Amino acid sequence: MALLFAVMLTTAAGNTAMQSVMPSIGTHLRIPDVWVSLAYSWSALLWMLMAPFWARRSDRFGRKAMMALGLCAFSLSFGLCGVALLAGLKGMVSGISAILLFALARSIYGTFGSAAPPAVQAYVAARTGPDERTRALSMVASSFGLGTVLGPALAPLLILPGLGLIGPFAAFTAGALIVFALLRWRLPDDSPGNEAIGPHGPDHGFGDPGPVAHPDVAPSPRHLRWSDPRLRRWLIAGTMGGQAQSILLGVVGFLLLDRLGLRHQPDLAAGPIGLVLMCGAIATLLAQWGLIPLLGLGPRPSTMAGMALAAVGALVVALGHDLHSIATGFAVCSLGFGLFRPGFTAGASLAVGPAEQGQAAGIVAAVNGSAYIVSPAIGVWLYNHSSWMVWTVIEMLALGVLALFLAERRSVQA
Repeated sequence: MALLFAVMLTTAAGNTAMQSVMPSIGTHLRIPDVWVSLAYSWSALLWMLMAPFWARRSDRFGRKAMMALGLCAFSLSFGLCGVALLAGLKGMVSGISAILLFALARSIYGTFGSAAPPAVQAYVAARTGPDERTRALSMVASSFGLGTVLGPALAPLLILPGLGLIGPFAAFTAGALIVFALLRWRLPDDSPGNEAIGPHGPDHGFGDPGPVAHPDVAPSPRHLRWSDPRLRRWLIAGTMGGQAQSILLGVVGFLLLDRLGLRHQPDLAAGPIGLVLMCGAIATLLAQWGLIPLLGLGPRPSTMAGMALAAVGALVVALGHDLHSIATGFAVCSLGFGLFRPGFTAGASLAVGPAEQGQAAGIVAAVNGSAYIVSPAIGVWLYNHSSWMVWTVIEMLALGVLALFLAERRSVQA
């Protein structure tokens, strides 16, 4: 479990550290805010398209192999991103060339890095029963949450002499390579021909999930479609909630640059942006390590409570004009998203059978990735034209998820 935790933590910490410094890097490169956001779009599109493909491959070649592929891609992509941005900051290439090279390097992560999260989810799902699924997936999600704490916290400390704002890229490239080596060395191999998982092989700390078939003898599951009625409401909820979260994350850094008056001192913005992201990440951990286990929340109540909190927190951020109020509102939002994401993930996992877990994990990862294709850029564009428009969109998305589940409940009661 520690290795699975490390896989998710490393990628999350690296990506949020990057989010902490990218507004400042974009300002130095004289790139419009919306273009900085669009630099992630191609990678997110590739992520959405490729995650289901890699999830199906994990059923054939094992989850461990897909995790290793994802970590390698993250390390290579992150290193090349740092090189591209450093060339721009040093004047070796123009700002627009640097951001285009950055987008190209991110496409490696979108194409191959998308192999890791579905594999982690499927690895855990194969070793847990239905009653334990939400808690186990919440723990995996909390590794991502812890990464989002460490990333912003470490980013200002990694702004090193000679590398400057590129320091976090170098540090997390090295960190990913270390985790990759540990993964290959220590994680039990679950590929066909090796030990079976669950009760057919040794228990590695996940508990007894009940009968789980070996990949060599299990019948091939039918192709799981996005339109499958068992998944439909969870995918709609995941899409709407994910869009709300991605827009908020895309806007908050530029919001802080403006409301704290740091547009002319972008190097000073990494600290406040990191602090706000860290407050949000701590709130996410509170939800996933504290509230979900303590209250025993299932997928539906966790999803609904999360969206209600996100709607309240977004309003606080919209009205905030100082670091304290913005950080508080962002923390409330993050508490909500910390409840929402494990609820949505567990709901989709429990909606399908054991043989379909890999495919379901791939679809969930694709839904998560789809939120970052154009939504952050659209959010920044709306923010630059009318700040109230972006908050209205976030509120509508959050309340839309609540309406979806309330309408379903009424139809069941009727």
